[in-house]
Amino acid sequence: MKILVLNSGSSSLKYQIIDMETEEVLAKGYYERIGQENSFLTHTVNGEKHKFERHAKNHEQAIQFVLTRLTNPHYGVIKDLSELGGIGHRVVHGGEYFSEPVIITEEVIGKIEKCSSLAPLHNPAAVEGMKACKKIAPNIKMVAVFDTAFHQTLPKERYIYPIPYEYYKKYGIRKYGAHGTSHQYVSLRTAELAGKDIKDLKIISCHLGQGASICAIQNGKSVETSMGLTPLGGISMGTRSGDLDPSVVTYLIKKENLSPDEMEKILNKKSGAYGISMVSMDFRDIEQDAASGGHHAKLALDNFHYLAASYIAKCIVAMNGVDIITFTAGVGEKGPETREEICKYFKFLGLEIDKEYNKKIRGKEAKISTPNSKIDVYVVPTNEELMIARQTKKIQ
Repeated sequence: MKILVLNSGSSSLKYQIIDMETEEVLAKGYYERIGQENSFLTHTVNGEKHKFERHAKNHEQAIQFVLTRLTNPHYGVIKDLSELGGIGHRVVHGGEYFSEPVIITEEVIGKIEKCSSLAPLHNPAAVEGMKACKKIAPNIKMVAVFDTAFHQTLPKERYIYPIPYEYYKKYGIRKYGAHGTSHQYVSLRTAELAGKDIKDLKIISCHLGQGASICAIQNGKSVETSMGLTPLGGISMGTRSGDLDPSVVTYLIKKENLSPDEMEKILNKKSGAYGISMVSMDFRDIEQDAASGGHHAKLALDNFHYLAASYIAKCIVAMNGVDIITFTAGVGEKGPETREEICKYFKFLGLEIDKEYNKKIRGKEAKISTPNSKIDVYVVPTNEELMIARQTKKIQ
């Protein structure tokens, strides 16, 4: 069986087609600048990249062109669409409607649209992708996989906010979390590498990249996570502030005479490591500047490491202990300095990493804790597309 995985962004489309017999990626691609005159597709098959400058005014046209590449005699990996066993769609926000992946129906699409206010850049694009696929390939099973679904196991006292309860009832304002598909994949893979049943483990998954979140996974279920109502909450990130004293927002709105949209832009696009460092949103640039004596860059990194460690500590409290800490995503997988600095905070718990070995690990699976460490530490590259494909295959 072959599964097509689609990730529709506001002006982009990422895809992979995976052979589920071997879980091998047969082809993948990235359609950029959808809706603009200079839109183009980068399609990779057999290790070779092919670029197609092709205007796509919407996701329907983009998906239509992608399917012609996947079935093309030279660039393709299937003869026709009947070879697809399903299409899995990544959906950022499912609200309280969805606690697991579901087959896409008109009712499901309607509920996803109702959650668009919580993910305005992503949910409408995902819906557009679903409608396009229903039109182009109406006989193929389609499954929606939600970033928020994995966190629907959070106890209510951990997801409810201490504001008037009426706002939860009226607007569904609560913690939802994000990166659930990544956290689920990483925790399952970590248990495999450790040779243990995930139901017997307390795992903390650290998804650290431009977007960053931390998740406590006990007995295979999410019991605490850092992101909140939206992916803006939690620890600081590349350009996102993470959690703040709420008065910071109202104070700045009054002092700077900002509109809510302007304030939201500052918190999403101009804050985090970029806001403090004044250098870049890329942690590699910030690390380079810090190494050259950049005071603000070093401060940004120190702040990020401390906040990440603080939330790991919160996750330890949520599970009354921890067996394994796992690092994943861009910075988590390829940032040995970040891993070392965060782990330093847990020496008092007997955590010890192999510093020299840790420095060699970039983008590959590895156990970086020493044999004497009381907490195991792993690096596990995430694979959200494979997780979506597995869940699409599973649902009948």
